[in-house]
Amino acid sequence: MSQLLVGLLWLLHWLPFGALARVGSGLGVLLYVFAGARRHVASTNIRLCFPELDEAERTRLVKAHFRLLGRSFIDRGVLWWGSRERLERFIRVEGLEHVEALRAEGRPVILLAPHFVGLDAGGVAITMRFDIVSIYARQKDPVFDRWIHHGRSRFGDQLLLARDEGVRPTVKALKAGRPFYYLPDMNFRTRDAIFAPFFGVQAWTITGLPRLAKVSGAAVVNCATRMLPQGGYLLELGKAWTDYPSGDIEADTARMNREIETIVRTMPDQYYWVHRRFKTRPPGEPRRY
Repeated sequence: MSQLLVGLLWLLHWLPFGALARVGSGLGVLLYVFAGARRHVASTNIRLCFPELDEAERTRLVKAHFRLLGRSFIDRGVLWWGSRERLERFIRVEGLEHVEALRAEGRPVILLAPHFVGLDAGGVAITMRFDIVSIYARQKDPVFDRWIHHGRSRFGDQLLLARDEGVRPTVKALKAGRPFYYLPDMNFRTRDAIFAPFFGVQAWTITGLPRLAKVSGAAVVNCATRMLPQGGYLLELGKAWTDYPSGDIEADTARMNREIETIVRTMPDQYYWVHRRFKTRPPGEPRRY
């Protein structure tokens, strides 16, 4: 079945961008109807994060999210097999000068890449321009594992580390000049995390960003990928954060969540709401899902 799906993605990747977007949206409608467990997770997350919305508004937001989720799956064919020239048309980049200026100064760079539906497209755009270091989580399905790994490493000389390899290889790569494409906004099972507010809800949050920034001397740059209405993506790179890290782990981790929250509010349908972001709860709090 996995091989058939990969074959279908290969066939579809030849379609024009607009047609790909329509096919992906249609897939998202089917996912919304049949993926009841994930629909429940997304609905719960959006209810917790946007309590000001009424039920009809939340439902519209969940449906929009699933349409974009479907598009992101179909678009992987372009990311895996599209030519460099086509990918340059598919994924536009703004703010690249901020990263280039930091690298020219010899400053290590951490690209804070929150989990938006366009995350993989942004990663491909970055690897077309820099040799980076990133964390790669092996997929359960060996067929999709092969192709996802291929998509993230097909350009340049990319360093993909397993999560259990620790921080030393990452710090070494940062100091050697590789930007770190960092995705820390999930509910990972780790002791190196604390509860920090995210949309006013306590979220189990990795403290790696301030720790890595401190030990490597790296600047932190927001790196968010926006899916465009008619097909394709826009990768937006921000200016380096100032006064970071401050030395206060709790304050610095909370700041990371606030930065991500600010970006989410500009495209609330594009955050990866199907993840159980609030699965781990403080002592005494009930389960959220």
